Amino acid sequence: MRNTLVSIIVPCYNQAQYLVECLESVLNQTYTNWECIIVNDGSSDNTEEIAKYWVAKDNRFKYYYKKNGGVSSTRNLGILNSSGEYILPLDADDRIGDNYIRLAINEFQIDDSLCLVYANASFFGIRNEFWHLPVFDFKNFLLSNCIYCSALFKREDFLRVGGYDEKFKHGNEDWEFWISLLSKYNSPSVKKIDYLGFFYRRKLISRDVELCNDSFKREETLFEIYKKHNLLYEKYFGGYIENIIDSKRLKANIKTLLNSEKLIFNLFTEKFFRFKLFKTKDINF
Repeated sequence: MRNTLVSIIVPCYNQAQYLVECLESVLNQTYTNWECIIVNDGSSDNTEEIAKYWVAKDNRFKYYYKKNGGVSSTRNLGILNSSGEYILPLDADDRIGDNYIRLAINEFQIDDSLCLVYANASFFGIRNEFWHLPVFDFKNFLLSNCIYCSALFKREDFLRVGGYDEKFKHGNEDWEFWISLLSKYNSPSVKKIDYLGFFYRRKLISRDVELCNDSFKREETLFEIYKKHNLLYEKYFGGYIENIIDSKRLKANIKTLLNSEKLIFNLFTEKFFRFKLFKTKDINF
């Protein structure tokens, strides 16, 4: 196996309590030609103290600090300051299996046409169970993401698409990045290794939980993905997908309205009235 350098990018925002476990999983890799770029996205906890300890522990770890700007800008900074031919994003509260990088790099060297390589995954934390990921199909993938954020990809592909889109601050930035990357290939080739290589931490409060609970933000994010890649969606779905997204946005807007306090101007009295509309918990959308 050619000893290719792999850059592991660890964005961290107030996740110091999990960072050690994440970095230990990097240190335990059976593939040893890696560098790990830890990027502190303006944390207010002791992320910097922990990161600097690991930099002193092993010179393959490197540390950067930046003003808070979100995970996309943090990953972009880390990748642009890395040197690896292959990139592995790894969030500071997750971890990887010991053989993940070795097996993934082996797949790339068997088939250089591959775009993404990832592995089987499992949840841990407040929820411990195997993550049943559907078989990759590009058309279905455009409707629902089935690849977690920690897949390996080529540095040249990152540069080709211009990195992660920093407008996606609420979530789905990894899905949008995968769409951008895969759409550059006539026939995108993706490989999932039959190995439990990724462990995704489930918490009571997290960015993905907040996105799932906020239908308006979720639908706005989906609409932004469609708008950015509208020609791709038109190619695979025609106007059908636009109608679906418009319908979802309308439902999200209605739900937000029904749960909000509004100022209403009465044309007859020329006065504003403030009132609370009813909750939607009993409404089936």
